[in-house]
Amino acid sequence: MENKRQEEATLSLKLFVVLTRALESIKRRAEEDIKKTGLNPTEFAVLELIYNKGDQPIQKIGVKVLIASSSITYVVDKLEKKNLLKRKPCPDDRRVTYVSITEAGTDLMNEVFPKHKQAINEICAGLDSNEKTVMIEQLKKLGYYAQEL
Repeated sequence: MENKRQEEATLSLKLFVVLTRALESIKRRAEEDIKKTGLNPTEFAVLELIYNKGDQPIQKIGVKVLIASSSITYVVDKLEKKNLLKRKPCPDDRRVTYVSITEAGTDLMNEVFPKHKQAINEICAGLDSNEKTVMIEQLKKLGYYAQEL
């Protein structure tokens, strides 16, 4: 029984190492592609969120793109200076400010997002559609379990 637990623990550790290394390789390639747009990965993530999901409350952006809420104002300021995003007050609640994409931001994303999507497809081409579907489900299951611990 103890031997079985040790094997399970060793396997879990190996899974963690393999996941971490795979994620680093994937992120490195994705970030190389993003740099071609003239944006850094955080700027791209915020712009992509607004581009694909529409106006967002500035307070919710950090959770959705997995960056610290303290960094959001800085990133939005940078994108606003580049005329890619703009702030809009919420008509119903003065405490809420929305971020929306500008015409220049939409034009940029219309140009770069399809290329980025294709780059991500090429990065993930080591798996076929079935394997991707299975991996998505397994990683969700693992992530939800870890979140509940």
